[in-house]
Amino acid sequence: MRWNKWFRRTAVMLGLAVTITAGCGTGDSGMVTVPAKEQTAEHNTADRAEKAAGDAGKNAQNGGENAESAGKDDGSGKDEGAWDETAVPEIPGLVFQRETERKYAKGFRILYYQDTAGNGYTSLLIRNGVDVFLIPEGGKKPETLSAGTIVLEKPVDKIYLAATASMSLFDRLDALDRIAFSGTRADGWYVENAKKAMEDGDILFAGKYSAPDFEKLLADGCRLAVESTMILHVPEIREKLENIGIPVFLDRSSYEEHPLGRTEWIKVYGALLGKEPEAETFFDTQTDLVKNLDGTDLAGKTVGIFSINSLGEAVVRNSEDYLAEMIRLAGGTYAFDDLKNPNPENHMGSLHLSMEEFYAEAKDADYLIYNAAIEDAPASLRELTDRNPLLADFKAVKEGSVYCADGYFYQATDQIARFIKDVNTILSGGDESGMLFLEKLS
Repeated sequence: MRWNKWFRRTAVMLGLAVTITAGCGTGDSGMVTVPAKEQTAEHNTADRAEKAAGDAGKNAQNGGENAESAGKDDGSGKDEGAWDETAVPEIPGLVFQRETERKYAKGFRILYYQDTAGNGYTSLLIRNGVDVFLIPEGGKKPETLSAGTIVLEKPVDKIYLAATASMSLFDRLDALDRIAFSGTRADGWYVENAKKAMEDGDILFAGKYSAPDFEKLLADGCRLAVESTMILHVPEIREKLENIGIPVFLDRSSYEEHPLGRTEWIKVYGALLGKEPEAETFFDTQTDLVKNLDGTDLAGKTVGIFSINSLGEAVVRNSEDYLAEMIRLAGGTYAFDDLKNPNPENHMGSLHLSMEEFYAEAKDADYLIYNAAIEDAPASLRELTDRNPLLADFKAVKEGSVYCADGYFYQATDQIARFIKDVNTILSGGDESGMLFLEKLS
């Protein structure tokens, strides 16, 4: 089953591929960094599930980076209430040219400037996060940038990528050559090109986000660390990276409320790497997938996403979570629509229910999806009911309408639209042989 799944996934991804123009060459151009303030935040959704299951390593690798951190302020020095969606900062000596259009994302803005000689500058403004300002080779750093702004000279390369959810976006931009170091080992990647690049020695393992190999990063000229908000749990690591001259950029795509807003962060990396056209083209292919879903007679069909942890609890997503919204975008009704986030101050997506509570909420759901990124997937319906006999009474189990989504989903930020399409396929009774993420249990 695993090999069949791999071949099917590869074929689907090849069919979706867009033409990617070869990127600029790499170099050892310098960088200037304005130190940022230390940041703090509470555990993210997947990290919470990880601790409940008592499995410290698995979740940080298979989806921890895709879950939201809880704090209002990450310590960047920005006031969340001060975020302005429209104001264009004036930069002496530069003339504002344009801003990248955003369809779903709310967490970034990309502004373009030009100097009198026609040289281009790019400003990446990150909501409640760390901004980046890109200058042309040999260009001068403006003196009026906000405190904490990372200033990089183009082209940007020799990146240490510790934000697992970002790798697929680099892959879609044909920009893995800009990544020199990974925070995940080769066998931890579901992104096949990333795995191969590491096996070939083109990308080196430089330690996980919480224990990077500082000597390797420094000796080999690392220019930028791209981190998930997991780095906020170890502020001393971030501080040390910055102290040795490696600025830390936070991927905050997991804070996007609309699922496709997460995929739209490909525009951030497109701007960072000078691959804007490729980013725009690929993102348009993803939005088109959602526009063309089959909406025939889907009203009232309910879908629940869950896993069973080592304590025997059902781990589900609250109704405000992005996974719940993906069910709605697919045309279905989320089975746990009445389960709200008990602490709105946090961005925690997971809720832990006793099996009795889970039974009350989901026994009549038309479809169930087992989240195998958090807990190992059962190989069959029989194995699922062996984990808890109560599951045998669920409507979806009786009717054979139970599916599994493996760990690849949490690394496939580029393919969120495909997950929505997969759910729409099962809801509409479409051809399931072409599904990328979901596999039916029998």
